[in-house]
Amino acid sequence: MNSSDVEKSGKLPEIEKIKVYKIRWLILALFVSFSASNSMQWLQFSIIADVMVKYYGVSTVWVDWTSMVYMVLYIPFIFPGSYLLEKIGLRRAVIIGMLGTCLGAWIKVAGVHPERFWVAFVGQTLVAWSQVFVLSVPARLAAVWFGPSQVSSACSIGVFGNQLGVATGFLLPPTIVTNNEDTDVTTRQLYTLFIGTGIVTTILLTLILIFFKNAPETPPSYAAAQQEKEEKVDFLASLKNLVKNRSYMLLLNAYGINVGIFYAISTLLNQIILQYYPDASADAGRIGLVIVVAGMVGSVVCGIVLDKYHKFRETTLVVYACSLLGMIAYTFTLSRGIYIVYLISALLGFFMTGLLPVGFELAAELTYPEPEGTSAGLLNAASQVFGIAFTNIYSAILYNVGDAWANITMCVMLVVGTVLTACIGSDLRRQAAHNSKEDLKY
Repeated sequence: MNSSDVEKSGKLPEIEKIKVYKIRWLILALFVSFSASNSMQWLQFSIIADVMVKYYGVSTVWVDWTSMVYMVLYIPFIFPGSYLLEKIGLRRAVIIGMLGTCLGAWIKVAGVHPERFWVAFVGQTLVAWSQVFVLSVPARLAAVWFGPSQVSSACSIGVFGNQLGVATGFLLPPTIVTNNEDTDVTTRQLYTLFIGTGIVTTILLTLILIFFKNAPETPPSYAAAQQEKEEKVDFLASLKNLVKNRSYMLLLNAYGINVGIFYAISTLLNQIILQYYPDASADAGRIGLVIVVAGMVGSVVCGIVLDKYHKFRETTLVVYACSLLGMIAYTFTLSRGIYIVYLISALLGFFMTGLLPVGFELAAELTYPEPEGTSAGLLNAASQVFGIAFTNIYSAILYNVGDAWANITMCVMLVVGTVLTACIGSDLRRQAAHNSKEDLKY
């Protein structure tokens, strides 16, 4: 229907009947809590690696794998996970993820014994698998429930949940589980940590079963309404369309490099900090907290900027370049004092993790009308691949050459990512779809 048709009929076409609902904020809050409960368990072992090595009698490699298993499992399961997200809807996907997160948390309680590291690892593996139903959701949930003036902010808040969990994961384990010689004390502390996690995830599972809804009765935007009609495409066909999209593939690699480096630094943070400050195990957790809290602020700020100015490519490039500058500063200030490390880590976190929602939203713009869950899922899959590679590369260089060269290597990779980001086009398809519907009114 063109504008003349609208004038003759005196009414807007059916697709123009849109509405946002207040319950969208409850849905978003429940997802944020679910996401946090999953990501808080990512670093439960590695951030207290020195304690875990002593308690379970395993190598640091095995402790590193308790976090890397999150990355490894995501890669093969993201494709069926994205398929299920589109086929069974948000509610069922979130329930499956929350159920796995809760069950895994309680299995880890059974793993509290020096001889039962394998039990704890099984529980961690189940929680890691459940992440498939977390990382792809923010962009999809924002598009399904929020209007065009709030969709980027909603996506950034959804990502905020993941970062909130990571921040909690950095803070609580070193606070609750201390480095001591008494195995019985460590056992009690681990019970406190894991039982508390189990109780929290059980409460959240109950709330999600009662209150979480799949979608509003009517779409919140013109783009979402049109996407509902066009979204019944074959999943494999959607993947092919994404792979053929040059700008999206550039973003895929650039995003993967940035987030992969963040994963590597987070996984090995305890070991990096203890090289310079041997008694600073608790500080390692707090520095991780500073990185993530600064990233949460960065995520929200970037989401607001995107909603206000809609400069998706430009914002991505600026944030990426600043991540590079932050990494350079981090590389050359690690030995300058623990408080300098806190300060520079905040700068690094603001931009490096602040890129997460920006990347999701740019991907949604570049690939519309392909499902947001699929485009976001592939971005996360790339992050896991780079995360595994960079964690192993960083660890090898750290122990064989030194942290300076490990960090310089990461800086070089961020230079590559910045160049890739600069090559991304400005074909904002979702904005174009929304603007065309706005023009149709008049």
